Amino acid sequence: MSQIQTSSTLSTPVKGVLLMLGFAAFAPIIDIFAKLAGTEVPVGQITLARFTVQTAILFPIAYMLGTLHWPDRREIGLHLLRGLLIVLATTAFFYALKFMAVAEAISIFFVEPLIVTLLGSLFLGEIVGWRRVVAAFVGFGGALIVIRPSFVEFGWVALVPLITAFFFALYLLLTRTMAQRMNPLTLQTYTSLAGLVIVAPVLWLFDGTGHILLDPVWPEPVFWVYLVCTGIAATFAHLLLSFAFKFAPASTLAPLQYMEIVSATFLGFLVFSDLPDAMTFLGIAIIIASGIYIFWRERSLSRELASEVPAETI
Repeated sequence: MSQIQTSSTLSTPVKGVLLMLGFAAFAPIIDIFAKLAGTEVPVGQITLARFTVQTAILFPIAYMLGTLHWPDRREIGLHLLRGLLIVLATTAFFYALKFMAVAEAISIFFVEPLIVTLLGSLFLGEIVGWRRVVAAFVGFGGALIVIRPSFVEFGWVALVPLITAFFFALYLLLTRTMAQRMNPLTLQTYTSLAGLVIVAPVLWLFDGTGHILLDPVWPEPVFWVYLVCTGIAATFAHLLLSFAFKFAPASTLAPLQYMEIVSATFLGFLVFSDLPDAMTFLGIAIIIASGIYIFWRERSLSRELASEVPAETI
C-alpha cells in the first residue's frame, strides 16, 4: 500500500503538466472575449468584470465546500500582492489587445516562461536541467517565428505584452509558493476578491472623467455577455493554473505556456479571420514539439523515480 501511495505522489508532476496544458488551451478564450468587449468597454472595466464574475462564482463554492478561512495579516498581504500582480498583468494585456491580434500579443508575451524558468531556479530553489532550459528557448523561438514582431508596425504598444510577461511571471512564482500551503480553490477565491478590491475603487475615482481606459460606461447588452464570458473563462482557466502549480514546479510548467499560441491562433482565425501563414504554422509545430518534449520528459522522470521506490524501501 505504501508503495502505491508513493508512486502516486511521485506522478503528481504529470498531473501538473496535464492541468497546465488544459490552461494553455483554454486561456486564450479569455483574450478573445476581452478583445470583443474592448471595442466599446474601457480596459479597466473589462478587468473589473473579470474579477467580479470570478469572485461571484468562486466565493459561494469555496464557502459551501468549507475551504475558506480567516487569513492572518501576512496571508492578506500575499493575497493583495498576488491580486495586484494579476490586475497589472491583465490590464496591460487587455490594453495590448485593443491594437494587436490575440496571437501577436501572446507571442510577444512569451518571454514570460523564460523568466519563470530562471526565477524559479533562483528564488524557489527548483532544479532546472539543461534539457528543460533548451526546451524553453526552443518554444520561445517558435513563438517568435509565429509573430515575427515588428516595432515599426505596432510602435511602443509592442512593449505592453512584455510588461504583462514580467508581472505574470511574478504572479506564477507566488502562485507556486502559496499553492503548496493552501487549497487552490481558496487561493483563487481570495485572489479574485483582492483583484476586485483593488480595481473597483480606481474605476469609482475615474467615473465621469472621460479617461479612455478607466472611465466606466454602460455598454450594449451583447457587451455585457462578452464581459461575463471573460470572467467565466478566467475563473476556469486560473483554477486549472492554480491546481497545476500545486502539483508541479514552476520551471516545469512555464515552457508549456507556449501551447497557448496554438489555441490563440486557431481562435483568432475563427473569430477575427486572422489567417496564419506558412511561417506561422512552422512556429506552431515547433511550439507543439517543445510542449510534447516537456510532457514526455516529466513522465520519464516520474517513472524512473517510481521504479526506484521498491529497491529503496527494501
